[in-house]
Amino acid sequence: MPVNSFRHRHTVAPALAVLITAAGCSSADDSASAAVPSPDAKVTKLCQNLDKALPATVDGESRDDPAPASELTAGWGGVAIILRCGVERPPKMADPKVANGRDADAVPGGVNGVDWLMEKRDHGTYRFTTANREAYVEVEVTDQRDSTGVLIDLAPAVKKAIPEGIAF
Repeated sequence: MPVNSFRHRHTVAPALAVLITAAGCSSADDSASAAVPSPDAKVTKLCQNLDKALPATVDGESRDDPAPASELTAGWGGVAIILRCGVERPPKMADPKVANGRDADAVPGGVNGVDWLMEKRDHGTYRFTTANREAYVEVEVTDQRDSTGVLIDLAPAVKKAIPEGIAF
């Protein structure tokens, strides 16, 4: 049976801290849009609970949900921070190179009791996806900010609404 590196509890991993400062991209249009996931009923209920628990501000940005309106998506600061709940498991989560620390563009780590997979994306954006929770929650950070504050602010809501376990 393969070792699941996401089972380990870490404080902010050094590699995560190095990659966490996003060299961002910006858009002339600050209105945000996000594809709404379509999870099963159990995960949808968990995501609805998360939506109720989410903070009004994240890393100093006010909540500004993307279009179309949905309890499965949330946003702060226009396009700066976008959350989608009930997404599919990212392929990198099963990649042995990530688990062994040999993938510079994907790093597992934990922040305040929530495990995350951090992926460096095109154009300097970063995507964080929860691990070891009954639903996958994805957070994309697109502007030039230290993403640690984003994950710290979201951790209490994730811990409250999305139980530890394995998402299918």
